[in-house]
Amino acid sequence: MSARVLVVDDVLPNVKLLAAKLTREYFDVVTANSGPEALERIHAQHPDIVLLDVMMPGMDGFEVCEKIRADPAIMHIPVVMVTALSDASDRVRGLEAGADDFLTKPVNDVALFARVRSLVRLKMMTDEWRLRESTSGQLGMLVATDSVHTQTAEAARVLVVEDSAIDLDKIVETVARDRDVVTDTDTCAGGLELALAEEFELIVISLTLMREDGLRLCSQLRSHEKTRQIPILLLADETDMDRIAKGLELGANDYLIKPIDRNELLARTRTQVRRKRYQDKLRANYEASLSMALTDSLTGLFNRRYLSAHLPRLLDRSGGNNKPVSALLFDIDHFKVVNDTWGHGVGDEVLKEVAQRASRNLRNFDLVARLGGEEFVVIMPDTDGNQAAAVAERLRRRIAEEPFAVSAPVGKIDVTISIGVALADWTLDAEGKPESGDALLRRADTALYQAKRSGRNRVVMDGAGE
Repeated sequence: MSARVLVVDDVLPNVKLLAAKLTREYFDVVTANSGPEALERIHAQHPDIVLLDVMMPGMDGFEVCEKIRADPAIMHIPVVMVTALSDASDRVRGLEAGADDFLTKPVNDVALFARVRSLVRLKMMTDEWRLRESTSGQLGMLVATDSVHTQTAEAARVLVVEDSAIDLDKIVETVARDRDVVTDTDTCAGGLELALAEEFELIVISLTLMREDGLRLCSQLRSHEKTRQIPILLLADETDMDRIAKGLELGANDYLIKPIDRNELLARTRTQVRRKRYQDKLRANYEASLSMALTDSLTGLFNRRYLSAHLPRLLDRSGGNNKPVSALLFDIDHFKVVNDTWGHGVGDEVLKEVAQRASRNLRNFDLVARLGGEEFVVIMPDTDGNQAAAVAERLRRRIAEEPFAVSAPVGKIDVTISIGVALADWTLDAEGKPESGDALLRRADTALYQAKRSGRNRVVMDGAGE
């Protein structure tokens, strides 16, 4: 996963070192040498994450972070403070100023890259929810949610998986300050059972369990629909940085190093609960806005009207950051034969199952819409042409390799799709404008036509086969 990273430090060697490390990992790096310059860079360069030094003359990192969080245009950008300060009180101050994490110099490379990737994934998901909410608001369907930092963090339901009685007592006593309701268990199996049976806003998992693997529980929680969006806070020893990085890769949201500092635990807990409540509000607000005007009544996917409103905004945002956007246009092969042979009721069953398989095999921030009839479109942000072609081929196989169960006497029928793929072109035309959404879809449609002409049940990239 690539991303644009802003590195802020008044010491040039520190900037060069961090920039070199990030560049080797294929990140796009922007730099600034002071707080005011950092704020200018954020507005001009739109970074995906900010690595911010604390000890700077004039405007220190705490003040910069507070200004970022106070500006609605940039408040959703993740901020990681990087500093020589190592006291828990400094970390707590940074978290209270709005920082997402606090890395101590010299920076551990494993921790750095894992944290950047984790926070960028979170930002991508939040950005997509905010964009969808904004699109619905533009259509006059709802009022926008405010921000993460205006959410309350009190009276949350917290699940703790910890087999150390001393640490468990400290956790329960600390989070109870916010009137949180804490449920605890000392086994991963018990934690998974509770998480699936009850409602929680945060799950705290120890990686120092004596007889079990907390990372396995992280993986299991992220594999279940009910628990996929619940924040996970890991507890670990300082020597467990490799396992912490693996946990972040598996989908954990944050971590805390033992011995547990009560104030830092409370600050990190509040941050995760606020973020969960903000995302829940975005999702609920967005879902409440969906109506027959925006969704296809048969498949539940977006319809052409929503796509027409959303795609230009997505292209405008991504084009300004030079981030790739790909479109997949596909339809069902010989769909008229299905309707003529088995009836329109079976045809509707096929359409619904195609929509479900497509949705299951794409990321939750990819946009899937039914254009009409048997034609569908997928818009994939931050995805280049090669990646999109690979996703399209995987989707084609998911449709073709497993017969569709239908209500007709035959029981099951084979279904295939043909897919055209196109990558958005950011080249400006004579009027200084990039390619429109309609033009992108036309190129995908041309590729789809080529796939049909070449025998169907295949993927063709825009320009291939000419």
